[in-house]
Amino acid sequence: MWKMSAVAVVAFVLLHGAALASGGSPMPAPRSPRMAPSAPRLTPEQEAAQRYNDGLKHKDKADALASEAEAEASNAKKRAKLEASARKEYEKAMKEFLGATDRNPAMFQAHGGLGYVYRKTGDFAAALKAYDRALELEPKYTPAIEYRAEAYLGVNRVDEAKTAYMALFNSDRARADELAAAMKSWLQRRRQDAAGLAPETIEDFAKWLSQREEIAGQTSALIQPHGSRW
Repeated sequence: MWKMSAVAVVAFVLLHGAALASGGSPMPAPRSPRMAPSAPRLTPEQEAAQRYNDGLKHKDKADALASEAEAEASNAKKRAKLEASARKEYEKAMKEFLGATDRNPAMFQAHGGLGYVYRKTGDFAAALKAYDRALELEPKYTPAIEYRAEAYLGVNRVDEAKTAYMALFNSDRARADELAAAMKSWLQRRRQDAAGLAPETIEDFAKWLSQREEIAGQTSALIQPHGSRW
């Protein structure tokens, strides 16, 4: 039989002593920690909802920054900085809404969100396309009707904006009033800068809007609250 050297005996005892002393086999190598179970994969619809909600957060932040910028009329430098920050948030919202429509093309709210941020960043053609798609999917989606009308005003399509107002007046008075307020703001801007519109077109619109506001005031008690803004 072969003999162990003293060093080998010491090493053997250190490695296996505990197991030999108990009469058992050498201790097995320690197992690697068990991996935690992975989270279940989201469905495309769930991913779309998540992206949409993230987009709303950026959109709301952008709106707040834009409102703050409007209040800084006397400080051009600060106003420009706030406007730039708002645009970045709108662009982040745009990315999320695009992600939502990619994962769930039937999500009309995300198409409406896209229209909103396109309009806020000045791309009225893209905004109208997005609103059209939202309304193809859900014709009664009044937020898209109202905001598309604001996009119509952005490109001086006043007749379509009027038609949208009448549709809202009969189906969602709160939205109709919101559009009327946007129309008043648009009218003030066009009186300062006609942007290619004939003066008589602007004043005809002013008369029409005045008449509609009078009728709205007479029937204000008929306003009923509607659902969520989005």
